[in-house]
Amino acid sequence: MASDAGRKQFWKRSGAKVPGSIQHVYGAQHPPFDPLLHGTLIKPRSKPPTTPVKLKKVSTFQEFESNTSDAWDLGDDDDELLAIAAENLNTEVVMETAHKVIQNHSKLQEQHKFQEEHLQEEKQVESAELSSVACGDNRLVKSVSEGHTSSSSDNASENSSMQRSQSLPQTSAPPLVSGMADYNTSVTPALTEREASRLDKFKQLLAGPNTDLEELRKLSWSGIPKRVRPIAWKLLSGYLPANVDRRESTLQRKRKEYFAFVEQYYDSRNDENHQDTYRQIHIDIPRMSPEVLRLQPKVTEIFERILFIWAIRHPASGYVQGINDLVTPFFVVFVCEYIEEEVVENFDVSSLPEEVLQNIEADSYWCMSKLLDGIQDNYTFAQPGIQKKVKMLEELVSRIDEQVHRHLDQHEVKYLQFAFRWMNNLLMREVPLRCTIRLWDTYQSEPEGFSHFHLYVCAAFLVKWRKEILEEKDFQELLIFLQNLPTVHWGNEEISVLLAEAYRLKFAFADAPNHYKK
Repeated sequence: MASDAGRKQFWKRSGAKVPGSIQHVYGAQHPPFDPLLHGTLIKPRSKPPTTPVKLKKVSTFQEFESNTSDAWDLGDDDDELLAIAAENLNTEVVMETAHKVIQNHSKLQEQHKFQEEHLQEEKQVESAELSSVACGDNRLVKSVSEGHTSSSSDNASENSSMQRSQSLPQTSAPPLVSGMADYNTSVTPALTEREASRLDKFKQLLAGPNTDLEELRKLSWSGIPKRVRPIAWKLLSGYLPANVDRRESTLQRKRKEYFAFVEQYYDSRNDENHQDTYRQIHIDIPRMSPEVLRLQPKVTEIFERILFIWAIRHPASGYVQGINDLVTPFFVVFVCEYIEEEVVENFDVSSLPEEVLQNIEADSYWCMSKLLDGIQDNYTFAQPGIQKKVKMLEELVSRIDEQVHRHLDQHEVKYLQFAFRWMNNLLMREVPLRCTIRLWDTYQSEPEGFSHFHLYVCAAFLVKWRKEILEEKDFQELLIFLQNLPTVHWGNEEISVLLAEAYRLKFAFADAPNHYKK
């Protein structure tokens, strides 16, 4: 048996890519990284011990719990989020502790709800007092309100002009520069103490001359604050370099390169060779989510260009249904860099300057391309990558919840009938867009997150509905339920619990590839 020092670590993978490289991808010649086929993994950097004491394995639950107290974002310090992966732990201990973490998470959510209800009651009391004062002296209240209205209108006009000048870049400077200035001055909802602390950690990490990408991944695993998500995604996807001085020139070069593609290829969309591709793109875009965003003509135009150029540049796969959904999260996140609205879906994208829209379009194209580089065999002929992942999901579920697996098999429900869409669209059709964006924070922080970690998320997602699945006794009802899961009200809390369970499964099974085989 190999020693602990030589054990392969599943969460440290060699996934480095050259940012911004453009290469033709030929089918499944470059499939995504799979632990069953590859064994070259990067070992974590070891810190020199302060004292010459020999390291020992964790042998007690108390020591394990102390090492994993913040494993699922419960404490204020997220820097050691993945440190437990370096320990040789018993599987039962891991599962027991993860269950305890999830229970504690639920208790904290109940406490937050109680505090919010208490604050709401106090506001109602204050509003009642103000109304009683107004009834006591109508003349006084009227004069005060008039003065307040006049002053507030002046302030509002000043603030609106100031916010417009801050939210939109004044020059051709890259959005990460103008955007960071806007983050510091824009009017946003008050952050909790913990959220402010996390935002400060991100800002400190991003402020240096060279961003430590490994630290950024650890910090981003538990979610990225909205204010810094655009720049964080560009760094995590490999679109931008870690060196701050090179970012502006990289952005200008890549954006210019993308629009050179548009000028070269987009006019050929009506040629006989490309008519079918463009027609399918034109049909699929109105099916995208969210509905309010997709109905905007400007958004439709941008998405058509992005998808058509990608299809022309990747002839091995071309355009496949499902790829259209993968543009949306990048587009929405990068739009947030220039606006102050909390709900992007209700924002009129055409109101943004043309230069800003071009920046968003080019950035979305390159980041989507980086994502698809890792899951290219999902979209080649016959989609072998998806076929393989669905089979792996079936084997995994049979190990972690045999009762659910037997129930589906007994009613002749095939995994391909519901899980194909989970793999093809990366769960985007199963959860709201806000949840997808939170999910992608973690996917981009994980080594091979979209191609490998997504498998464990799907397994945790299926088992989460075990009670409802076991209650259904009919093939048709089972399939309807699995294709229309009730997640419309989901938020960050539900996604965090789902990711915690997926991480537990990965920790237990990723170093045991035989769990895929019966």
